[in-house]
Amino acid sequence: MNKLLKSLPENSRKKLKKKKQPSWTAPMRATLTDERFSDPDWIFERKLDGERVLVFRQGKRVRLLSRNKKLLNNTYPELVDAYRKQPNGNFIVDGEVVAFQGRISSFSRLQGRMKITDPEEARKSRIAIYHYLFDLLFLDGHDTTRLPLRDRKKLLRKVIKFTGPLRFSAHCSEKGEKFYKEACKAGLEGLIAKNVDGEYVHSRSRDWLKFKCVNEQEVVIGGYTDPKGSRVGFGALLVGYYKGKRLKYAGMVGTGYDDELLRDLGKKLRKIEKGDPPLKTEGRDPGKNMKDSKQARNPKFEWSKRQLWCRFRDLNFGHLDLFRISIFGFRIFRQQ
Repeated sequence: MNKLLKSLPENSRKKLKKKKQPSWTAPMRATLTDERFSDPDWIFERKLDGERVLVFRQGKRVRLLSRNKKLLNNTYPELVDAYRKQPNGNFIVDGEVVAFQGRISSFSRLQGRMKITDPEEARKSRIAIYHYLFDLLFLDGHDTTRLPLRDRKKLLRKVIKFTGPLRFSAHCSEKGEKFYKEACKAGLEGLIAKNVDGEYVHSRSRDWLKFKCVNEQEVVIGGYTDPKGSRVGFGALLVGYYKGKRLKYAGMVGTGYDDELLRDLGKKLRKIEKGDPPLKTEGRDPGKNMKDSKQARNPKFEWSKRQLWCRFRDLNFGHLDLFRISIFGFRIFRQQ
């Protein structure tokens, strides 16, 4: 048995399971919650905006796998190098690959690396990436997932030599509410709360809870696309925001509406149609910024002659000042 495993308390060693190292294991997932709490039996980690990556090392063989089992060795070759140099030979670790814009993890910046599949091109990229590790699933012939999180964290710190692009995901103990407020104020995505006595399970669990910072943004509805197929009301909204006195195009929002809202807002928009776009697109093709590729093929744009203002929940700026939206809380709140 590995000397690090031998150093565990006896009751923890009994939870170790000797087995052959698996070629794949599904990652544990957090449950989104509106709860915010402090608890001495929970730790709180920053929620990073990146790509989930598990590392499987056997001897000098290293495989980086996404949560969808996609091999990522050619995309992040510097991580492969860093894991090959590790002193401990056989392990599985879990973490998040991130790129930074200033001090904040930026998924839109990371996308510049995610699309690269040539290792030489990746090495020459100016987008620096880091792998923030938060769990240890396997070590030298032993499954560690049944250990309590507090023990897995202690082992992880000792198993991995954290240098170069490899980082330990730091956490705050007990004071979840205070850390959450600080994280949101700093512009972070939120927190992941974790039960220190919890095991690592290969599914979604309430032993990991997602405290997501909720951002709201007021935007102007400058136009819309016609609905396709069975869709009613409208397809997507074309929204903008004021930069000085100019109304600047910010992106398309095509999901997050129920049928009642689609019908009601669609009626309002048809009453205030106009021919010329009020949004300054500055050469950007709105169709290229739609998430629904089918809808983007031949969109018909309709423009509004009067401005409807609305508020979107959890709407953030992405690449080229275009909005990237994940959770929706939409309402019209004024018209001019």
